[in-house]
Amino acid sequence: MTARSGPDRSRENTVLGKNKVAGKLAARRTVPAAVAAAAALALAACSGSSGDPEPAASGDGGLTPVTVGVIPIVDVAPVYLGVEQGFFEDEGLDVTLELAQGGAAIVPAVVSGEYEFGFSNVTSLLLASQQGLPLKVVAPGNLTTGEVGKDFAAVVAMPDSGIEDAADLAGKTVAVNTLNNIGDTTVSAVVDAAGGDASKVEFVEMGFPDMPAAVESGQVDAAWILEPHLTRALQSGAEPVSWNYAEVDPNLLIAAYFTSEQQIAKDPETVDAFTAALKESLSYAEEHPDETRAVLDSYTEIDPAVKDAMVMPRFTPDLDQAQLQLLADLGEQYGIFEEPVDVSALMP
Repeated sequence: MTARSGPDRSRENTVLGKNKVAGKLAARRTVPAAVAAAAALALAACSGSSGDPEPAASGDGGLTPVTVGVIPIVDVAPVYLGVEQGFFEDEGLDVTLELAQGGAAIVPAVVSGEYEFGFSNVTSLLLASQQGLPLKVVAPGNLTTGEVGKDFAAVVAMPDSGIEDAADLAGKTVAVNTLNNIGDTTVSAVVDAAGGDASKVEFVEMGFPDMPAAVESGQVDAAWILEPHLTRALQSGAEPVSWNYAEVDPNLLIAAYFTSEQQIAKDPETVDAFTAALKESLSYAEEHPDETRAVLDSYTEIDPAVKDAMVMPRFTPDLDQAQLQLLADLGEQYGIFEEPVDVSALMP
């Protein structure tokens, strides 16, 4: 099985291009409390430091130990695969992968030096950067497949819901895992592009594992849901009404790996080594999809029938500032950011 080729990067027909003429929503949203709290904790950690911490001492065999904060989701499979394949050891690193609930916990841990590196979705990183946190992206995390009808994220509803396309989500309740983030901005974008009114969508915060049952029972009208829970929902009778990631842009960057400016300043060699190994891991993961799917068993518990059927994200080692800008523009359009975000501040 060969690696999937990258989708067309042209954005002339993307949802974002269509939505720019629609203007911003009247009701602006506030910065998510979790991100604001993380920013406060991280800034406190920075201000309380007496100076840059010393570079990590070499571990067994002369390897430099580093800790990476990750989330137990399919998106981080490449870094687990890279450790398994020895790519990080080849670069002189002894990597510990530390599982966390999400970026709200990982960001302050990276800024304080508890973790050398971390993983988070791009919108959360943009929010943290706008709050003044000294973060730098080192490599992409994962991207949409770019294929409508075959992606790892979609909005689903039951067949009798009366929701046939994204426009019908206006006036409905739609579950997202976190309010004011990549989920509701991309869903809002596809609603407006389909001729609906995104300001009339009622977003409800809910964990991904709870969404299939909530949709089936009618607790919510629809849900924006990611794999493996997307496959669970489809197997329970739900139907996709929008492939919001792929419809917003076929090259949409979802998440990224990052470090702190302090880490770069104190130990640039380790940052370079980690970045090189991670990029090799991302390329290997895309070129060996069966191994990437298999490595999920090392850190997640997914029903084998679901794991075999679900769609995996796309992985690439290439980082493009335009990918960050796309989500920054969507965030500003839909009220997450009250002013334009300087995305260059996050670039290495």
